[in-house]
Amino acid sequence: MTHVTPAGGGGAPVAFSTAGLPEAQRIELWESHNAEALIGLRCRSMSGAALDATEVNLQVDRLHLARVRGSSHVVERDAGMVRSRPAESVALFFSLAGEAFFYHDDGVRTVQPGQMLLCDADRPFMRGFSRGLEELVLKVPRELFTEATGITDVPKPVVTGFAAGANAHAHDLARMVGAAARDEDPVPVTEQALLDLLAALTGRDHQGDLTTAHRSAAQAYIDAHLSDPSLSAAQVAAAVGLSTRHLSRVFAQVDTSVPRYVLGRRLELARRLLEKPAATSMTIAEIAHHCGFSSAAHFSHAFTTHVGERASDVRRRAVAARAVPLP
Repeated sequence: MTHVTPAGGGGAPVAFSTAGLPEAQRIELWESHNAEALIGLRCRSMSGAALDATEVNLQVDRLHLARVRGSSHVVERDAGMVRSRPAESVALFFSLAGEAFFYHDDGVRTVQPGQMLLCDADRPFMRGFSRGLEELVLKVPRELFTEATGITDVPKPVVTGFAAGANAHAHDLARMVGAAARDEDPVPVTEQALLDLLAALTGRDHQGDLTTAHRSAAQAYIDAHLSDPSLSAAQVAAAVGLSTRHLSRVFAQVDTSVPRYVLGRRLELARRLLEKPAATSMTIAEIAHHCGFSSAAHFSHAFTTHVGERASDVRRRAVAARAVPLP
């Protein structure tokens, strides 16, 4: 029996749960999973009850995202664990539910829902969740963190509010991580978009980085929903947490608009399919539908207008190329 299940296709989030596992083995298996998938920790139950926990993990290039839910427990990363399982990373924990305490060599902090804690994952710490937890995690390799933020050392943990009305950059970063690290309908995200928001959060060139991050997030969402004929600027704006007007300004900075970008990406996808010998079994109408066009006639007109040749001609060349015998 396996308790690790992909939440989608390639590059999709992967979920792990202790549900259904033998109660006596849950903590051991939870520790083993986290050591491989996120950060090595020692875990113990606070009440003696069996640990009930789930984790959704997502790797985005060099970054690791996670959504963690669990019953009351304590986790510890001591000096021995750091030596045996170095993370070589900076970790950001976004608390969604359940008050948490955080013991560090400089004291104790309490983290409430709506607050983010940033720390060096290789400085020993203990965290406790007396009422259970739900949180988001962003793990950033230390060299990449320095490259993105200019910060070379995180000697003490930093707590920042990310709820609406608090730190806008932390709020946007939490929203982006949360939308990507979920097992149902995850929103695609790029490494650069996350790094741009991280730079904005820590104060490096935040305005330009934030605009780039929003545009990257919107483009990733569009690319994942090209087959939806009802895809609109309003839908994209809601997915990335912006107003439609602000999203329009973000795209205007690179001399385009959301509708033009969507059309361009649909036509690029259609051309790749038309030119792909393995896709010659698809009719032009099927390709049009797959790429989000409401009708084959609309697709054919748009393709000829923007590409400069008819879709049928592109398809004819692909079929001819497939028919040429190999030497």
